[in-house]
Amino acid sequence: MNSINRRFLITGATGKTGAASVRLMRERGHAVTALVRGDDARARALADLGADVVIGDLLDLRDVSTAMRGAEGVYLCYPIEPGLVEVTANVAQAAAEAGVDAIVNMSQISARREATSNAARQHWLAERLLDRGPFRTTHLRPTFFAEWLTWGWHRDGDSGVLALPFGDGRHAPIAAVDQAYVIAAVLERPASHDRQVYPLHGPVEMNHYQIAEIMARVLGIPVRYEPVGVETYQTELLARGLPQHLVQHFGNVALDYQQGIFAGTNNLVEVISDHTAMTVEQYVADSREAFGDAGQFTVRASAA
Repeated sequence: MNSINRRFLITGATGKTGAASVRLMRERGHAVTALVRGDDARARALADLGADVVIGDLLDLRDVSTAMRGAEGVYLCYPIEPGLVEVTANVAQAAAEAGVDAIVNMSQISARREATSNAARQHWLAERLLDRGPFRTTHLRPTFFAEWLTWGWHRDGDSGVLALPFGDGRHAPIAAVDQAYVIAAVLERPASHDRQVYPLHGPVEMNHYQIAEIMARVLGIPVRYEPVGVETYQTELLARGLPQHLVQHFGNVALDYQQGIFAGTNNLVEVISDHTAMTVEQYVADSREAFGDAGQFTVRASAA
């Protein structure tokens, strides 16, 4: 494929899927505009890949319009923060003005009209808003990322612990890099993906007891899963100073998870991108350094 003069805008470019998408699109010879919030080491790493780094705020229509110039396709990714619907309106308006051909939208598997998570319900609204635009749209609804296995991780002496509010629910963890292959494939050839909603899963569905067993084998240490009550988990995170919007989302998607919303598996990664999604074993083996003393959203067993 001739990639000369093909430019794509990647938002959330320092995030897990964003950074992987920038790297992959540059490897394929595309021009990439990477929209970031600030000039830090992650942004400079994108510049080292040859991306044109633009510092801006998705909540500012002027910043979005500036970043959109010359792009034929856009990857929209926004963190779990207030403002998603306004951000989506900004991106849709700027894309329509710039004549963008396609938008790939990072949604989530729990996005639905009746979602009790405010963030998940806003994702459903954002999908509907984008579908009203003059451009092609594709919505990705991944289950929990493989990277998120580190969230509730901590070390207990010579052992590892996964302390999370997921009960005996199941999912097939999917790595961010595998999602990047889907993002790139859809951006390159968006026509057949227009108005599609793709639930993305890894290759093997399992519960966290089974995940802990796999982690133990790969890391070579005992690992156990300790279920935490949803209310306990939310209380601990709020006491730590995490934003209410984020904690409200975590609590409600934990209930969704227990009720099977995140379950299932499929081969959409391979079908769409001709790339085989990695297993939990492969992810843990490739990411040993990520399983250090404590994860980002760890609740200790004593608090559970």
